[in-house]
Parts: sequence; structure tokens; C-alpha cells
Amino acid sequence: MADPRGFLKTTERKTAERRPVPVRIMDWKEVYERRNSETVQNQAGRCMDCGVPFCHHGCPLGNLIPEWNDAVWRRDGKNAIERLHSTNNFPEFTGRLCPAPCESSCVLAINQPAVTIKEIEVSIIDDAFDNGWVQVHAPERLTGKTVAVVGSGPAGLAAAQQLARAGHTVAVFEKDDRVGGLLRYGIPDFKMEKQHIDRRIAQLEAEGVRFRVGVEIGKDISWVDVRRRYDAVLIATGASLPRDLQAPGRELEGVHFAMEYLTQANRDVAGLSVSNQISAEGKRVVILGGGDTGADCLGTATRQGATSVTTLAIGQRPPEKRSEEQPWPVFPNLYEISSAHEEFGERKYLSSTVEFIGKAGKISGIKIADTSFVDGKRIPTPGTERVIEADLVLLALGFSGPEVAPCVSEIDIALDSQSNFARKDNFGTELEGIFVAGDAGRGQSLIVWAIAEGRAAAASIDMFLEGTTELPSPVKASDQPISVYS
Repeated sequence: MADPRGFLKTTERKTAERRPVPVRIMDWKEVYERRNSETVQNQAGRCMDCGVPFCHHGCPLGNLIPEWNDAVWRRDGKNAIERLHSTNNFPEFTGRLCPAPCESSCVLAINQPAVTIKEIEVSIIDDAFDNGWVQVHAPERLTGKTVAVVGSGPAGLAAAQQLARAGHTVAVFEKDDRVGGLLRYGIPDFKMEKQHIDRRIAQLEAEGVRFRVGVEIGKDISWVDVRRRYDAVLIATGASLPRDLQAPGRELEGVHFAMEYLTQANRDVAGLSVSNQISAEGKRVVILGGGDTGADCLGTATRQGATSVTTLAIGQRPPEKRSEEQPWPVFPNLYEISSAHEEFGERKYLSSTVEFIGKAGKISGIKIADTSFVDGKRIPTPGTERVIEADLVLLALGFSGPEVAPCVSEIDIALDSQSNFARKDNFGTELEGIFVAGDAGRGQSLIVWAIAEGRAAAASIDMFLEGTTELPSPVKASDQPISVYS
């Protein structure tokens, strides 16, 4: 275990410092300073060696958290990254982007601030890359079997790496011009710089994974052809269909989906040409949706030079502490101040959109009203209407599911009741050799679930192709988190 008395000696939870607001909003670099190794060691020493480490259960990857906390406390970085990589292909992604359900289920969190698991995780992988401990693991032999992975987000990349290491020839198809899915064009650089994706892609390529960018299955190549050419196919396309808001005035110029806005901004930051870019520069911006995507829009609008940003959430402001309805160890819905909220803007709750208001076909404001809860539904309260001026409105209302039309029409694959791709517990579909992992089958979820499902689906594909497998399978398709979220 780590320091047996660490949680008694170090009771303060300490995380990495954020760069000063006036400095960081002038660029697109990551918000956090480099982690101090001594601080990380002390924080790792707070891990209690619990009889039942609930952090394991909180993380769908089954990360060996107490083990690598112990290694960090003992300054054994090589062992720490070995333990971390044994369950997680991409800790540099999860350590920066995951909301850390493991910390919500940390036993220490019953009566103290939780162990800084995310901070320790990202420190381990950053040190590993700096010291050359991240190695290429090419297969000793090839099986002669081929697998097509459709989608290069975290689920697809995790599956591709696992399958390539098992000796299969893997081709990853990505409809965008670069690999990474939402990691590439959905996540702003101030949360994760793209160098972290690029160095992983280099590792995967060295391990034999082949990437086919700018290829959309169902358009450039038919699903029928992909199924015919490969011994197995994994659908890992994510849940990319944005949830719309059908209110009067929705057609006005200046009302956009959040992901359309973020994708263009990320391409611009990457130095790629963007025609007719949606920009917040000099504009009054209103963001509908108080989640992570809304915060990403806020941070982006701040850096583009918006004159004001107002974030509207239809529901109540979450509590700052656990409620009785969300006891330990579930992942609670709490009020949080992200780096973007710290920088700029105003947040309003219990705000229902009534109408988009425009002049000469362009958005000029939003009519909102207080939210009332009637028979379990959230509706605008009559008599509370008012107008917020706006030049740009971004819809960050989540996602309704995967794009299924070409696949369903070409190979007649089944959907579940939520319009996701239907799959069995082993991630296989009713079509032989077709598997589904990540948000495409689960619906919008966390990055740790995507990677866990990618790893598990890889094990099932290996079993399908070889009749046996040594690949780990951390989850089943029917597993659900101990969380207030689905």
C-alpha cells in the first residue's frame, strides 16, 4: 500500500494549479500547470489500501488505482505506468477528460476529500512519455485475420490497439481528415492539446494499425463491401447526432449546434482552413445547456473575444454537496466551476427557452421564462417571460444517438429502443461478425466507458476470430455505472 498513515498526515486535497486567467485566455494551451512531483507523491500517499477499494467499481476500466498510487508514493514510475497501462490504453485522455467517477466512490471521500486519482493518473503517463517508458508492443505473429474499425474515437482506438497486439490486421476508418473523433475536433485544446492524440497514433501505427482518414462508410465505401472485405467489423462511430430544440425562430441565422461551432474552432486552432467560420468575436453569446459541452463552448467563445456569454440551463442549480438521494459511492450531480466558468460569463438556471427572436433573418435575442415542474415535465412559467439579447446562440443540449441511416439501410442492422445499435452482452450484433462499442451502442456516455467497451469488444472479436482470447474484457454491454447518469 501507499503511506499507511498518509491520509492522516495529509488531509488536504491538492491538485495542479491553473494558469492565471488573464494569461491563459490569450492562448489555446492547456489550462493546468505541470504537476509537481512531490505534491503528487504526497497525494498518492493518501490512498488508504481499503479492504474493498470502491474506486475499482466506480471506474468501468477497473483501473488498479491503489496499486499505482503505491508505486507513485514509492517513486517507482515504471511500475506505475505498467499497472496503469494494464487496464487503460490511453490514461493521458482519461486523466484530462474523465469526470472521475472513481473519485466519487473513493472510500476516503466518505469523510474527507477524495484522493486526487485523476491528477495522479495524468502525472504517471506524462512522466512515462517524458522518460521513454511508453513502448511499442507489436505482435509476435500475425493471425491472417482482418478487422475493420469504423470510427477513431476512444472506443475505436482502444479496440484497434488491443486487436493489433493480438496479431490481427486492423484498419480504422475515419470520415474526418484526421484521426481522433471528438477527441480531435470536439475537445478544445485548452482541455487537451492534440499532441497527446498524435503521439498515441504514432504508437498505434508502429504496432500495425492502419488508418484510413477521409473515408465515410456508407458513402465512400458501402457497409456491404466493408463486411465482405473484412473478417470482422466494429462499429464505434459514437453518438454524434445533436439534440435539437424546436422553438419558434429556430431557423434564424446565428443559431448553431455546439459541435458545429467547436469543430470549426478546433480546426482553426490546428491551422486548417475553415470557410465561413462561426466565431464569437465581438458577439453576445448565449449557450443553451449547462454541461461539459456548454463549458467547452464558453471557454472557446472567451478566447475568440466574445463581448458577453450567458449559459442557460433548464433545470435547477445542482447542490454543492451530496444530497441524500445521491449517497456515496454514486457519482453525484454537483455544482462545479470548470476552468471556463472561472474565466468569463454568466450562468442562469431554471431558464426555459420560449422563442428565438430575430431581425432581418438573424438572431437578435432569446425569449426565456422561469422553469416550472408539472407532472414530471419542465415547462415555461407563464408571466415570467423576458428577452436576453444575443448575436450567437449555441445549442449544447447533448446528443440523441448515432448516425444509423446508411448502416441500417445497407445491412439491415437492428436498433434498440433508444435508437442506438443493438448488441448482445459480448458487443456482438445479430449479424455475424459485426460488433458495436462505445456511444454507438450505449448512447452518450463517459470516455472511460468508451475505452472499456472498446477493450471488451476487442476481446469478443478476438474470440470470434480465433475461438479463444487472452485479451481482457472489463465490462459487458449491459453493465451500468453506479451513477446518477446513464
